[in-house]
Amino acid sequence: FFFPPVFNRKTGEPPLINGWIPYLGKALIFRKDAYKFLLDQQKKFGDIFTVHIAGRYITFIMDPFQYVYVIRNSKQLEFHEFANKMASKTFDYPALSKGKFPDLKENLHRIYQYLQGKPLDIISDHMMKNLQDIFEWKCSQATDWETEKMYKFCCSVMFEASFVTLYGRVPAADGRKVISEIRDKFIKFDASFPYLAANIPIELLGATKKVRKELIHHFLLQNMTKWLGGSKVVQARQDIFEKYELLGDYDKAAHHFAFLWASVGNTIPATFWAMYYLLRHPEALAAVRDEIDHLLQSTGQKRGPTYNILLTREQLDNLVYLESALNESLRMCSSSMNIRISQEDFVLKLEGNQEVVLRKGDWIALYPQILHMDPEVYEDPKEYKFDRYIENGKKKTTFYKAGRKLKYFLMPFGSGISMCPGRFLAMNEMKMFLFILLSHFDVELAENKAVRLDNSRMGLGILLPDADIAFRYKLRS
Repeated sequence: FFFPPVFNRKTGEPPLINGWIPYLGKALIFRKDAYKFLLDQQKKFGDIFTVHIAGRYITFIMDPFQYVYVIRNSKQLEFHEFANKMASKTFDYPALSKGKFPDLKENLHRIYQYLQGKPLDIISDHMMKNLQDIFEWKCSQATDWETEKMYKFCCSVMFEASFVTLYGRVPAADGRKVISEIRDKFIKFDASFPYLAANIPIELLGATKKVRKELIHHFLLQNMTKWLGGSKVVQARQDIFEKYELLGDYDKAAHHFAFLWASVGNTIPATFWAMYYLLRHPEALAAVRDEIDHLLQSTGQKRGPTYNILLTREQLDNLVYLESALNESLRMCSSSMNIRISQEDFVLKLEGNQEVVLRKGDWIALYPQILHMDPEVYEDPKEYKFDRYIENGKKKTTFYKAGRKLKYFLMPFGSGISMCPGRFLAMNEMKMFLFILLSHFDVELAENKAVRLDNSRMGLGILLPDADIAFRYKLRS
């Protein structure tokens, strides 16, 4: 007989759900369907409980009104150390230890200012131009209806546009081919990402180690210096890496590869879902296209591949139907687990005189998918409603549970200190992709089948589709 490890409970600690398999605990059932598992435990144990998952004891806080107490205690409940360990293992660079690389973590974090404010406008303008170039090339191929697989299409367009915007053009005659070779390797590596994140040794994952090494080699300095017109954010990262003699050439390249993954790993599937749901719902497609056409008319711009469309951030932000449709698809397809690790023995004080006794090293987790699918917050949560985030023609930002206004109601990019620093750029990129697609093309599904979420990435960000689907596009008359 196998027995779970002995874990003596202290007064004030939440109920423990242990599982009977040594070390694994509830890992298998959690991985199969985390959303259903957590809802079942909530019914049995209430809003706070601890689950033994693969040697870790993770305390889940299910009540969204308590999220703020976890997020504001960023001193005792830390995230960066955990993220650093996971990323260094996954992307094969040395951990950012203070002794070896003083201030490297802080310096890299400071660079995210290039993804906000005025610098964000510059990088967004470049992205818009690069997306238009790619769509123009697509137009030159499409004389009549063209049929393609949708995920493959989104992946091809978004990967190339992001790569060129961040790292620059590959000037070789076959530059586009070089980028598509990097993309194909990226897709192979990305398929193993959930296993690497779950701490499975890369040696057990077939060709993943070889593919990762080849990808990292693309980002060696001798290759990157040939690329033309890269972004300030990547240049600033290069400048910082040069200050650390203990960082080898391979290590620097691995950091660049990790940044590429962070830039497109979630944006590609999120773009797919936004496009898929619009095409599945004709009334949504019509409303978003109407809004786009109206903006072009009011700014005196012509649509079509030969015209250069210019959009300010303000204009993008004012496309309320486009943003609402995008937010709705993010609500339905995002599944990120927000993790914090207790830095000391600590009593977390919550609303309503509740307390959670934590030990040093304990994990606390928020699972926003539960909130996104809560019928008390979102009526008919399994239904796609493209205008869910609009009220009286303006952005709707007030959502309620049990008659109380929620501070957090949509969390696809994490929360607090772990919030994705590239979220503004990601939103802009997806809006621009849809803007150009719908202004240039008539688009429709070519297959009548439902695509579902593949749950193998639960807890890691945007879920991928369980299958691809064919769609058709042709130039709008």
